[in-house]
Amino acid sequence: MIYSPSLMCANCDNLKQEVADLEAAGANRLHLDVMDGQYVPNFALGLGDVKSICRNTSLETELHMMILEPGRYVQLFADAGVDILYVHPDTARDPMAVICQIRDAGCQPGIVINPETTIESLEPLYDLVDYVLVMGVKPGHAGNHYLTHVDQKIVKLIELRGDRTWKIIVDGACTVDRMKRWSKQGVDGVVLGTKALFGHEGSYKEIMDNIKRECGD
Repeated sequence: MIYSPSLMCANCDNLKQEVADLEAAGANRLHLDVMDGQYVPNFALGLGDVKSICRNTSLETELHMMILEPGRYVQLFADAGVDILYVHPDTARDPMAVICQIRDAGCQPGIVINPETTIESLEPLYDLVDYVLVMGVKPGHAGNHYLTHVDQKIVKLIELRGDRTWKIIVDGACTVDRMKRWSKQGVDGVVLGTKALFGHEGSYKEIMDNIKRECGD
């Protein structure tokens, strides 16, 4: 299982130390949320934060673009050092072109499935990407409640994938119990936020060790 802590939930007063602590705790990669205040009613990490995180880690970084017209920013984030770029298909006039842009910029492309989006509506895009990020919550805020109908979407997506190689990642309200179930079903990774990692008692390493033990990693 890929464990990707969301830096949006970390202590932004000292990002460099947070990155070091999460690396030492055994995170596989780092998840960076960028919001424009238009596609979602919130703001998160800025370009300076993204550059700082990429500069101070040896881990892969994945950037979740919750922004309108994402194609305008692909090269900017690629130049900042990001490895994986997730795009919401409904934010672009031509999502296939943005996916190609991401790959041409030297990054791995991914698409995001919102809670209200059907699995079938994005089927033409799945084999163009390396990752599919399934939102278990409405995007835009940390700490939102999990929407239980997403469980069936995850099962359906796993069945649809079959033996194809793109990976399924779940983002939003990822509790230990849910992660244990998803791991057995075939989910490849999770984004860790306030439900399992940040704001809990113990060090990041202690918490991560417990998560991995519970999930059989």
